[in-house]
Amino acid sequence: MSVDTPAQPMTPADTLRALLSGPPITTERALAFFDELAVVDLTSLRGRWRGAGLPTGHPMDGLLEATGWFGKEFIDVEHVHPLLFQDRHGRVFSVRPLHVLMSLAQLLPFARFHRLSVPLAKVCNGLLRTTSSHARLRMTACRGRISATMIYDHLPTHDVFRRVDDDTVLGLMDAKGMAYPFFFILRRERPAR
Repeated sequence: MSVDTPAQPMTPADTLRALLSGPPITTERALAFFDELAVVDLTSLRGRWRGAGLPTGHPMDGLLEATGWFGKEFIDVEHVHPLLFQDRHGRVFSVRPLHVLMSLAQLLPFARFHRLSVPLAKVCNGLLRTTSSHARLRMTACRGRISATMIYDHLPTHDVFRRVDDDTVLGLMDAKGMAYPFFFILRRERPAR
């Protein structure tokens, strides 16, 4: 007589892997997944994180990765580098976010992968290098729950985070004028031993 063992429930990390292995998901599915996740406290974000988009059909899907986006770095609640990029030599540097570039990325999604736009964006990134932080962290309410949120210093933009596991968070970018949120994943960078 065989006994069927109950299937183990999927963890949030399992669900994320499944979402990433298929075609782009809908914004509604991304929001449902975001709502299922645990909130994030401010201290758990400290450190450097590697970023990747969660494709939902958003005009910004793939744009950051195409231009060398590395991720984000959280020094403390008052000092955050919201946009880290990587040069062709693998060096990571911080970039000052500009409202005009964010607006153009949303308004001209057809141009984001044009043969000239990616090299131009990379040149802009080089020109906008900075050592200053350009964001901070606060606990804010989003979709009925309070969670860690990165607030850009000079942009009407908030990135709200929810926990996938100890080393992975899902970010929801909410920007003024953006019709629906942009989703991205951050994975903690562990120092080399």
